[in-house]
Amino acid sequence: MNQRRPKSFPVILILLLVLACTGVIVLGGGLVYVSNQVSEVFGPPEGLQDPFQQTLYGVRMLLKRDELTQPLDRNGQTHPFEIDMGESVGSISYRLEAGGFIPDADAFRTYLVYSGKDTSLQAGKYSLNPAMTPLEIAQELQDATPGEVTFSVLEGWRIEEIAAALPTSGLSFQPEEFFAMTLVHPPDLSFTPALPESVSLEGFFFPGQYRFRREISLQEFVYSFFQNFDTQVTPDIRQGFTNQGLDLFQAVTLASIVQREAVVIEEQPIIASVFFNRLSTGMKLDSDPTVQYAVGFNPEQNSWWTNPLSVSDLQINSPYNTYIFAGLPPGPIASPGLSALKAVAFPAQTPYFYFQARCDGSGRHEFAETYEQHLQNSCQ
Repeated sequence: MNQRRPKSFPVILILLLVLACTGVIVLGGGLVYVSNQVSEVFGPPEGLQDPFQQTLYGVRMLLKRDELTQPLDRNGQTHPFEIDMGESVGSISYRLEAGGFIPDADAFRTYLVYSGKDTSLQAGKYSLNPAMTPLEIAQELQDATPGEVTFSVLEGWRIEEIAAALPTSGLSFQPEEFFAMTLVHPPDLSFTPALPESVSLEGFFFPGQYRFRREISLQEFVYSFFQNFDTQVTPDIRQGFTNQGLDLFQAVTLASIVQREAVVIEEQPIIASVFFNRLSTGMKLDSDPTVQYAVGFNPEQNSWWTNPLSVSDLQINSPYNTYIFAGLPPGPIASPGLSALKAVAFPAQTPYFYFQARCDGSGRHEFAETYEQHLQNSCQ
């Protein structure tokens, strides 16, 4: 005998289906709401592809919303924090909590994974502050750029070479701004009275390695070199210039030539003596670097110091061409280092009037009293 289903069965089934659909709709709507809330507060889930994981991580972050969006200490102080190469996200998160930068390491790690920032944390040194929100700290850890930068000026660099180093230095100003500042004579430095009017500050950017705040102003940047010059060029050195019959500007000019001519530091006082001997007798200095300075940038060699010089280069009509014009050029041709400045202040006492590079590639020179001896020293 067949059993018959009650007539109410289809109705019950329909009700169950309706309830199930309603639940799906409600659940779906809830998930969409959660997703929208998470995206609004924390951004899109760049680090997760699975929708279930996106929702799970999103719920966790919403439950820890304050721990992620509020700073741990609004009156906090900046302290160093370093990430080691290959350090795990968990280790970084827990050290941040232990160091008093964030309130919740687990919530911080959850956000890093959700946002994809866990794969782009940069090893390096940072300056962090608990007044930053954990979200701001997470962003900060994406860039290991230090708060300070190292900037070097090499001995024998001219202003254009200093300017060329600026775009990759991490400092904010451009070469054009720098060039304009090199024409401004600082009013409060000891060497300012020695500067002729309308000359650049070529030669006074004291060589060395400097540490600058990344946000340093252009004026502070430029003054740092001048202040170092004032410190390094002591009264004894300045008195030495005077003893040689030179004022400060003339001495820096000659020292810049010595700097470019000498390869070996020990020879600088001897090379300086050669130039003093020439000046004392009215001879021209006949210095290649002064012509190189006048010629300027050589695009084929990608250098400001054309080498070798051509016959036409040696005939360039410029007051810096010491093959044509006697005496010192109008101003320095580069930044001399301390040893070159000392060589001008305290030159060797020699009978030499000539020098040329040895043929062995050592960078040293052969010195001669007469032009005949000088010719004999030529490389055959």
